[in-house]
Amino acid sequence: MFTGIIEEVGEVRRIDGSEICIESSLELKEGESVAVEGVCLTVKGIKNSTCSFQLSEETFKRSALGHLHEGSRVNLERSLRLGDRLGGHMVLGHVDTVGKIDEIGKVLRVDLGERYGYLIEKGSITVDGISLTLSDMSERSFSVALLPYTIENTSLKYKKVGDKVNVEFDYLVKILLHSTKVKRDDAAWIATI
Repeated sequence: MFTGIIEEVGEVRRIDGSEICIESSLELKEGESVAVEGVCLTVKGIKNSTCSFQLSEETFKRSALGHLHEGSRVNLERSLRLGDRLGGHMVLGHVDTVGKIDEIGKVLRVDLGERYGYLIEKGSITVDGISLTLSDMSERSFSVALLPYTIENTSLKYKKVGDKVNVEFDYLVKILLHSTKVKRDDAAWIATI
């Protein structure tokens, strides 16, 4: 589990369909879970300041990691430890969908491509591993206000319109919808809570 508070922006040294190697100054160890652009991955190996992570075909296919290349900057966060502060919100590192940036500046607007019922005004959302607060939403997109600090200290600094991003909806909202057995398409009522 993670919090969506980015610890470092690393640099991709190599990526293919089965492995990604990232340069990082974080003190990591083999077997540790790390959120890479919001995707929970396990450290496979470490050589000097470069960590390697194995990618399953499912992870590569269902996330925006396949759009990265050598030199890409990526958000990194180590997993939460019992007793740590929860500075953002509960983030699992399980990508729900890949969105496309429609606008980036003081506001980040992301096109989801289809309708999702997991968006609550002023609720939490994770974009590339960053815990953010929803400020506006429509049937197929959402936007969040961006602070200069967030842009400067995350991979958003390197993003542009048209780039793909990993999106994880708030886990608590998903639990609520599942526990009340409301279908995703019928979940618009939750936005009024």
